[in-house]
Amino acid sequence: MTTAPDSTERERADFWFDPLCPWAWITSRWMVEVENVRPVTARWHVMSLAVLNENREDMSDRYKDLMKAAWGPVRVCAAAEQEFGSDVLGPLYTELGNRIHLQQRRGEPEVIPEAVEAAGLPVRLAEAARSTEFDEAVRKSHREGMDPVGYEVGTPVIHIGDFAIFGPVVTPAPKGEAAGRLWDGLKLVAETPGFYELKRSREQRPSFD
Repeated sequence: MTTAPDSTERERADFWFDPLCPWAWITSRWMVEVENVRPVTARWHVMSLAVLNENREDMSDRYKDLMKAAWGPVRVCAAAEQEFGSDVLGPLYTELGNRIHLQQRRGEPEVIPEAVEAAGLPVRLAEAARSTEFDEAVRKSHREGMDPVGYEVGTPVIHIGDFAIFGPVVTPAPKGEAAGRLWDGLKLVAETPGFYELKRSREQRPSFD
């Protein structure tokens, strides 16, 4: 049985993402499902895997190239938020994620302008991908998301009130009431004083079904 969301009072969940991360994408689709079955509203924010990893010396050349490419989408998200407000981040992230993850088009130059236009934003915002103008805005948002949870983790990061957590990392994204039950469980541990971590080894690759 699906629990209908309360139309009067909705809890806020702040979700930090890097558009290139497949695990964050899957968790974000779970978060969208949660909004449909629980009185929860997601607010979207950018963090940056490139910033998170910029001082690492153990990266392969392939991963270094990936981190360079990771700057483009977050810069565009920061530019869009700066000009049009945070409400545009959800639709823009969806359009980016559809192309990067569902269509497996990561690295194609057309992806960012297509996503920007599909999100109802001016295509000129895609030019921010190659500019450093918005890097400090990216770093500021990154710090706001990561400082409360720590820098030993990546994305996704979710803040629920005063509680911040990395994850949940799940594949594929639960749907319907299953999504709601996972949210209920996350809330339960979030409300437990001194709770820090649950983890097990991953045995599956990201599934976008």
